[in-house]
Amino acid sequence: MKERFDILVVGAGPAGIAAAVSAAEAGQKVALLDDNPAAGGQIWRSGGRMPAQARARLTRLKSSGAIRLQGWRVIDCPEEHVVRAERGSQVDPENDAGPKSNCADFGYKKLIFATGARERFLPFPGWTLPNVMGAGGLDAMVRGGLPIADKRVVVAGTGPLLLAVAAHLAGGGAKILAVCEQAPMSRLARFAARMAREPAKLWQGAGYSLALWPLRLKTGCWPVAAHGDDRLRRVTLRQGGRQWDVECDYLACGFHLVPNTELPALLGCRMAGGFVAIDEHMRTSCADVYCAGEPTGIGGVDLSLLEGQIAGLAAAGYEAQAQPLVEERRERLGFVRALREACELDPQLRTLAAEETIVCRCEDVRFGALLLRTHWRDAKLHTRCGMGPCQGRICGTATEFLFGWEADSVRPPVFPALVSSLAAWPGEGAGADRHLTAAGTFSNNSKETA
Repeated sequence: MKERFDILVVGAGPAGIAAAVSAAEAGQKVALLDDNPAAGGQIWRSGGRMPAQARARLTRLKSSGAIRLQGWRVIDCPEEHVVRAERGSQVDPENDAGPKSNCADFGYKKLIFATGARERFLPFPGWTLPNVMGAGGLDAMVRGGLPIADKRVVVAGTGPLLLAVAAHLAGGGAKILAVCEQAPMSRLARFAARMAREPAKLWQGAGYSLALWPLRLKTGCWPVAAHGDDRLRRVTLRQGGRQWDVECDYLACGFHLVPNTELPALLGCRMAGGFVAIDEHMRTSCADVYCAGEPTGIGGVDLSLLEGQIAGLAAAGYEAQAQPLVEERRERLGFVRALREACELDPQLRTLAAEETIVCRCEDVRFGALLLRTHWRDAKLHTRCGMGPCQGRICGTATEFLFGWEADSVRPPVFPALVSSLAAWPGEGAGADRHLTAAGTFSNNSKETA
């Protein structure tokens, strides 16, 4: 590696964009690396109407001077101050400043993880049927062109994402039959009282409710089974002692969010309560490594933007300038705690899966087989649970809730990778003598080997 970036940001959602912009505008040589073809992450995914805040941030990113490396997924951290990434099939030609090979190593002086979060899924009979999707997953597919007009949709699970998704689908012409929140009304009322300190969020929630009027949120309610043949036909809902069926075309179901902490864990960053442990300037326990956004605590877009700015400025050496933002973040952390309490999962959800219910979708491992196991490693060794393409991202969080199991290790490659990527170690063959030119493109002087 002939040249390194001053600061490498992994993840181009709100936190990553804010970090890259802050560091680049502070005069640092910054690269923003993300596996999607365009910046914005899951929350600012292209398609549909993009919020003015998102458009402004993306415009600022383009003018900041940060190099955007879209369509690259980090799979390993092979040596100190280096990450290895693999090129995906979907790359934005306009923003492609990366190497043309399938695999490359990116060096850095400072590293900022802004890897976001994903939905939590819980198994219940029928949850593997076609058209049973994650709430955010269905929303993303609709933004990508999936026809939703006149489709009957049930939205269920927990968290603020439910109302946002339901409102967006309704705006696209979907018939929202029910929005089911597993948390009881008493807990949501306490959360609403805390939200009085966040008027912008209150207005946002009111806007979602208005878009769904006259539909009312069903609280203490969740799906217990999905039914169908070649696809979903109906879903059984439960609220208290009452249970009933709803005929529908889609079930959008997600039980809040879990942080994407695999890469920080691979590097050895200390965890606390399932999140990456940081100090007030977003530094992790690893030297020269920072983390911002949802991996440090699920707090939404505004907090992610704030943390991204702090991380970018601190990594650039401007901690004093970041101090006002540090104080503002401290005031907002109460929202993170309130949201976590509001979305706490009801213990009854542990009883939904039957013995024949598939828990690990990659390896077809059923709930009954896992009842015989004592911990996560035991389950992996005897059933292959968590050893499929998703590497436990779905079943791992489910079994954590169902059994209290925790993953005890993270190994490279963090995502499925080509054999050629695993073999491209520095110093030999395709990975040797690669460097970044002043124009922001890569040259590779090594000889290609068979």
